[in-house]
Amino acid sequence: MGTRIQIVFYSMYGHVYRLAEAVAEGARGVVGAEVTLFQVADLVPDDVLEKSGAKKLRAAFSHIPTAKPEQLGDADAIIFGTPTRFGNMCAQMRNFLDQTGSLWMKGSLVGKVGSVFTSTATQHGGHETTITSFHTTLLHHGMVIVGVPYSEQRLMNMKEITGGSPYGAGTLADVDGLRAPNENELAIARFQGKHVATIAKKLAIL
Repeated sequence: MGTRIQIVFYSMYGHVYRLAEAVAEGARGVVGAEVTLFQVADLVPDDVLEKSGAKKLRAAFSHIPTAKPEQLGDADAIIFGTPTRFGNMCAQMRNFLDQTGSLWMKGSLVGKVGSVFTSTATQHGGHETTITSFHTTLLHHGMVIVGVPYSEQRLMNMKEITGGSPYGAGTLADVDGLRAPNENELAIARFQGKHVATIAKKLAIL
């Protein structure tokens, strides 16, 4: 059996999904990695999604299966993706994680690798706080947290506006949601996927 990597995300307009695909690409570059993408269930009413234009954009990743809390116990590593909501994870992800109490009671996630990536509307809109506050939940589950070390030189890119931090990959969607992830951000996401899968593979041998 290979190293089982689950990428569990919520994306409203597709930015987090695009990062999730890049994370998956990086993870699949590790020999033996078995990578699966899942999205968490939405809480936004259909009519609101329709008015915001999100419903049409979400059709691009409607084929991604919906995550179930109990499935997390089957993974060696879980990489979570969430947009920021006022410096924290979105309600959809919080709702999903709040259903993992039985996994916590059984210690099902203890020792598994956990990692997080995000998207914000603005340059200082919560890239770091969203991820570091997310880590609190992972620590309660006893997970081994992995970020993006500065061996990924693209974190030091000062030539353009870019997401990404030592806590995890990120992108800037702009307030109108029209900015797509740039190559620097996608490369950091690929690095994160490969880095997490590499560490999970090593831990699985122990």
